[in-house]
Amino acid sequence: MRAARRLTKRALRQRERAFLAEGPQAVSEALASGARVTGLFVTADARTRHAGLVAAATGAGVEVQVVSGEVMSELAQTVTPQGLLAICEFVDVPLDQLDNSKMRLAAILANVRDPGNAGTVLRTADAAGADAVVFADASVDPYNGKCVRASAGSLFHLPVVAGVRLTDAVGALKRAGLRIVAADGRSGVPLDDPETRAALKAPTAWLFGNEAWGLPPELLALADQSVAVPIYGRAESLNLAAAAAVCLYASAAAQR
Repeated sequence: MRAARRLTKRALRQRERAFLAEGPQAVSEALASGARVTGLFVTADARTRHAGLVAAATGAGVEVQVVSGEVMSELAQTVTPQGLLAICEFVDVPLDQLDNSKMRLAAILANVRDPGNAGTVLRTADAAGADAVVFADASVDPYNGKCVRASAGSLFHLPVVAGVRLTDAVGALKRAGLRIVAADGRSGVPLDDPETRAALKAPTAWLFGNEAWGLPPELLALADQSVAVPIYGRAESLNLAAAAAVCLYASAAAQR
């Protein structure tokens, strides 16, 4: 229990190389993916509702501990916990272990601080068939509880690289044959431009910046091209996760 409480802090997660995954979806995906799950906390009610999942964890050799709703609320750090919380070892991979021979679509997060947005981008990248997601520079910790929840299990589905310099990530993906395309609302080239759409047939890594200030000039300079998601209505801009969904699915459609 004390070990689990420590994992609510980023520095201690890094030291232990472990994190908390909350809810039946995350726990199920962790077990199915082969991720190393070292413990499972469950309330009595959740043990009844998710008997099959608890049995699968027990069968996999995971230590299961029944806790009260109050303890679960403290560990889960959510208003309405779902009654299941797993301790998992980190699943990220080193940049040089990405399978460059099969890489066709990737997402790079540069200075993305909002964990909900980051987790949703990860989930969207998974849904769009991306081959990797890179958390670069000062981006949020992918093991932040809110980020893990927002990923809805996708954290366990595709390679995730964490804590690398953006220049290193861009260099590695360029060497793998991917074009770096920056999503920049100030760009004069719209995503729906026919030439831009045609270019997305090639292997592409999308570069997404901070929710508030986007990508500064020195980071835009790393990209092969900058494009903007067109705004047809009166909205000032799109949320980062929404813009990422449009961009990633544009690539997915072009490549198919």
